[in-house]
Amino acid sequence: MPKPSFSTQLLALWTLIAALCGLLSVAVWLMLSSALGERVVAAKQQAAAACTAVASRYDLSMQHSDETNVELMHAVLDLVLIQTDGIEGGFWTNARASGGFVAYAFPTYGGSGVKRDIPEAETPLILRALRSASSNGQLQAESVPSGADAVLAVACPVPRHTGLFAWTLTRARPPLGPYGERAATILAGVLGIIVVLAIFLALTLRRWKRNLTRLELSLAPAGDFERGQRLDRLGERDLDQIVDALNRYTDRAERLTRDANALNRRLAEAERFSALGKMAAQIAHEIRNPAGAMRLKAENALAGDGARREAALKSVIEQVGRIESQVTSLLALTQSVTVRACEVDLPAWLGDIIQTHEARAGSRSVVLRAEVAASRSQPFFDPVQLARALDNLLVNALRHVPSGGNVTVRAYGTWTNEGERLRLEVVDNGPGVSQAEHERIFEPFVTGRPDGSGLGLAVVREIASAHGGRAYLAEDSSLTCFVIELPWRPS
Repeated sequence: MPKPSFSTQLLALWTLIAALCGLLSVAVWLMLSSALGERVVAAKQQAAAACTAVASRYDLSMQHSDETNVELMHAVLDLVLIQTDGIEGGFWTNARASGGFVAYAFPTYGGSGVKRDIPEAETPLILRALRSASSNGQLQAESVPSGADAVLAVACPVPRHTGLFAWTLTRARPPLGPYGERAATILAGVLGIIVVLAIFLALTLRRWKRNLTRLELSLAPAGDFERGQRLDRLGERDLDQIVDALNRYTDRAERLTRDANALNRRLAEAERFSALGKMAAQIAHEIRNPAGAMRLKAENALAGDGARREAALKSVIEQVGRIESQVTSLLALTQSVTVRACEVDLPAWLGDIIQTHEARAGSRSVVLRAEVAASRSQPFFDPVQLARALDNLLVNALRHVPSGGNVTVRAYGTWTNEGERLRLEVVDNGPGVSQAEHERIFEPFVTGRPDGSGLGLAVVREIASAHGGRAYLAEDSSLTCFVIELPWRPS
């Protein structure tokens, strides 16, 4: 299973962080809101129980229901409310003569002693609960939010005491205590910062992924880097270091390619001059034999009649033609090949070459055909020089293939360690090349025919070398296969 890319891992990490932030925010909100609601319900029940207890205890303690004992009221309030922390309460009557608050106590107040002053801020809430209980004649509860807290007031009638009501007041606070609102605010701020950082990370990842995609496209097989072009900086510090390194590699590769081409040219020149010694001896041999034959024919012509002189002149002309052919091939080999590369339509170019050899192939009933593989782009080479090399290979194949044989020319692109290459193959089912001649077949004056000059394949090798490629005889083919291999687009 392939390992996910770095950008994919970062994207997954950002998605996880964003999801966790959202879940944490929802969880905190639900915890605070639900906890406060539960506290309100619990506080209401506790205040209602305290109110009922105060009313019942006062009723049980009074012998006469038509009397009002304020001291007893305070005693009952102190006794009952001391058992419930945070609850304050009192008595209230709606009688016209003595209507209003009668008694009040807050036994668990945090100050010194029992608090006896009715809270002014909560008085409207207390009166609202008392008036509701007075009109309904039963226990009533009222609440109002106060910041992160909730204030609850409960009022209930005192049994057997008409117009007398007990009331209690308490506060429901969230579980985080008095600093809960501040803690929630801080937590919300932290979550906000995390969300902002997550958005910043998302934008950074988006820009990083876009630049990384541009770099990947540049490094693709058909990208700028493979074509030897310099890459543009992306504006990302880490990626720009990679781009700079690749550009340095491109510059170094171009410099090495130029140096290699220069060395190849020097090597070709050195090989050409080193062959001059061998060529001089071979030239002397190749020219001396025809010259000797011409001398002998001329001497016989001088001593003979007209018929003998005519035959001698024809022989001399043939020998002169042989010498001229040798000299022409020799000049073609010794002169340096100048490559004028351009973009070539490979199928059309190869079709023209095949057409020039169809008549010779047809005269010997040889099947001559071309095979061109489809490619994304057109190669660069010198069409005139390479046509000259391919003509030599085709002439050589048509001479050796038996009557009714096959000669096939293949052209296609291939990838090697040196990059994309153009490969031209001339394949025939002739007798082939002997193993002893495999190593020397491309050397000048090496030929398997008595009437051959041995310069055709040497010219093929020179033209391939001038293009930065090579020419060779394939060893792994059951047929005779001569190969010209050169860069698809030379530097």
